[in-house]
Amino acid sequence: MSAISVGQAVVLGVVEGVTEFLPVSSTGHLKIAEGLMHIPVDDKSVVGFSAVIQVGAIAAVLLYFFKDIKRIVSAWFRGLFNSEERYHHDYKFGWWVIAATIPIVVVGLAAKPLIDGPLASLWVVAGSLIVGSGVMWAADQMGRHKRGEDDTSFKDAMLVGCSQILALLFPGFSRSGATMSTGLILDLDRVAATRLSFFLGIPALTGAGVYELKDALGAGVGAAPLAVGTVVSFVVAYASIAWLLKFVAKHSFNAFVIYRIVVGVALIGLLATGTLSN
Repeated sequence: MSAISVGQAVVLGVVEGVTEFLPVSSTGHLKIAEGLMHIPVDDKSVVGFSAVIQVGAIAAVLLYFFKDIKRIVSAWFRGLFNSEERYHHDYKFGWWVIAATIPIVVVGLAAKPLIDGPLASLWVVAGSLIVGSGVMWAADQMGRHKRGEDDTSFKDAMLVGCSQILALLFPGFSRSGATMSTGLILDLDRVAATRLSFFLGIPALTGAGVYELKDALGAGVGAAPLAVGTVVSFVVAYASIAWLLKFVAKHSFNAFVIYRIVVGVALIGLLATGTLSN
């Protein structure tokens, strides 16, 4: 029997699609949803399922930013064979994305037993939601929001890329939240920080989904729940991306900060009273 039913896969697909790119922690929300549906959050197949349906959200990013990605990839390939093209920002940016992905891959492989074990705790999720909220609020206050996407540098990409490790080790911290906050601290404006977060998330999340696919299929999750969850996350994530970019163009991250604190405190209450088991 599959560890996750098709109905549960729909719910988790919606949760993944809504929260993957919002700075509220998709991993944290997935673990909370799994706990409420009495799905074992530390089960190997469930961890694999969560990683695989992220591919649906990544596909949404690929489609939404197709023109930008095509431009960057084309410039990168041209630069490999034409020295004059190597001065183009898009060529450099292509290399920056590759370089900025290496740290999270290394840490992800080295710390996988820890990530799938003790750090998968809902207590860790609750604490990370609250602590991450403080970081996000401080970053939004500190940042001068004066630099656009064309002003990004190799240093920006590496620091933002490395910040993904926080979300990898502490589910609930939020990959989007960590990367956007880092971008703001580096004085990028909110839209530039958000777009950089999207681009840097593509290789990291795609790689994680492909890597976990064998565990999801081989350890108890059927092909149907995987397919349904991935498709649902794609559709919902596409709408979420469009909304987020419009939102950050005119608003601060305060609404997300408040929401994260409320969810974190509520989760602590549910765990402390035994309403939700860890």
